This record gives sequence, C-alpha cells and structure tokens, in this order.
Amino acid sequence: MPYDHTNIFAKILRQEVPCVKVYEDEHTLAFMDIMPSVEGHTLVVPKAPAKEIFDLSADGVAALIRTTQKVAKAVRRGLECPGVMLVQLNGPAAGQSVPHAHFHILPREDGVDLSLHGRAMRSPEELEPVAARIRAAL
Repeated sequence: MPYDHTNIFAKILRQEVPCVKVYEDEHTLAFMDIMPSVEGHTLVVPKAPAKEIFDLSADGVAALIRTTQKVAKAVRRGLECPGVMLVQLNGPAAGQSVPHAHFHILPREDGVDLSLHGRAMRSPEELEPVAARIRAAL
C-alpha cells in the first residue's frame, strides 16, 4: 500500500495542521503529542514520506535516530525525569496509529502506569509550557 499523503503527520509537515514544535532540522521535526500518555510525550518524525521505518533510506533512519536521541536527552533534562522510553511501531498490528514513521519519547517515573497512546486531547496552551522546558534543554 502506498504512502498516504493525507495522514496527520504529513499535514503537520506541510503546515496544514498546527503543532507545538519542539525541534526541527532539515530532515526531521519533533513536536508534542496532542493526546499524550504522559506529560512531555513528544513525537519525532522524518520529513521524508515513509509509512514505516523500513521505508526510510539508511541516511533517513540515521537522521531520525539522531534527532530522537537529541530530543530525548532534552526531555530528560528539561522535565527532570529519571527515565525515558523510546517507542517506534511499524504497522497497525504493532499498534502504529498514524501511517508515518515516527518515534514516541515518553518520560518515565517509577510507579506511573504505562500506556503508549493517550486518551484525551490537550490544547496547544497546555502543551506549550512543557515544550518550552524541553526546548530550553536542547
């Protein structure tokens, strides 16, 4: 099945849909998840059209993981969390809900229940203060 250019991340990359941006470079974009499972839930997407990580070139995967590492370090510093979970899903059977390759960066603390996808939307006004703390740590 070909890449779906109407998916939400493609629309965000084309600036048709707003996002709370954390970081951007030539190859990637990091932004706050509007349905966070935990405070600080950040997404990193490649700008290349790729449904799954397997659809990216080796250079594309390298750029994606470099940005994921950079932003995850900032999440850890900015939110002062003792752990960070990185999640990358491929295909609906694996739980991928948006058909565009991406990493989830999830701050983790002992005793907090784990869920990958949030259940409630957050407004940009709620997400911006958290994004600012992460950007400040970049």
